Amino acid sequence: MSPAVLVHNVSVAYDARPVLLGVSATVERGEVIGIVGPNGAGKSTLFRALLGLVPPGSGYIRLLGGDVATHRRWVTYLPQREVIDWDFPLIVRDVVTMGRYPHLGWGRFPGPEDRRVVEACLEALGISDLRNRHIGELSGGQQQRTLLARALAQEAQILLLDEPFMGIDASTEQTILTLLRRLRAEGKAVLIVDHDLTRAAETYDRVLLLNQRLVAFGPPAQVLVPDLLRITYGGRLTPLESLGARENGA
Repeated sequence: MSPAVLVHNVSVAYDARPVLLGVSATVERGEVIGIVGPNGAGKSTLFRALLGLVPPGSGYIRLLGGDVATHRRWVTYLPQREVIDWDFPLIVRDVVTMGRYPHLGWGRFPGPEDRRVVEACLEALGISDLRNRHIGELSGGQQQRTLLARALAQEAQILLLDEPFMGIDASTEQTILTLLRRLRAEGKAVLIVDHDLTRAAETYDRVLLLNQRLVAFGPPAQVLVPDLLRITYGGRLTPLESLGARENGA
């Protein structure tokens, strides 16, 4: 069976300014991958390339064994909450229903099966009671659960989550962690941008360290080590090293 994601020697530049340089990585189905790196490292650009929004200047990408254009419907993207207009006049159910659009085709409206999937996703994220709530009335955690329910409703095989743990409460964090275990068991591939190195060490099957170039990609115990983290973060003391110093009484 072909891997969920194959990135081979991919480089991307904006106005001749390189953002990704010769990145190669393979993600298997049923893997939850953490992507770690400083701001400006190319993490969002990597997601954009996987979504087909920016063309690689070199190299190629394969999704589920095919090209990005023909397999785009099997990829879902959860953006950072800050880029969403939460004042737009929508209720929670409407947002989650948007996840069904890739399955509807031109001019079709959601049918009974679509409504069933939407209700199941609302329940899975614990927001069934919010289905008729205006999105502008939601807390940060409720907003993130709504976006995750929309992503889940697409029934994609590959999920790209951009900082899903940012600015949420402990209950929502546990809900997301439970969802990740479910997606792994279902054979889905999940790629997550995460700045919390302690969570990365505890949660992900493999971690990809990125700073324009691929620094390392492997099990957390082998990748989240001081030498590689210094390379990734430009020699600065990393949060993981700071945590280790506190635990050692420094």
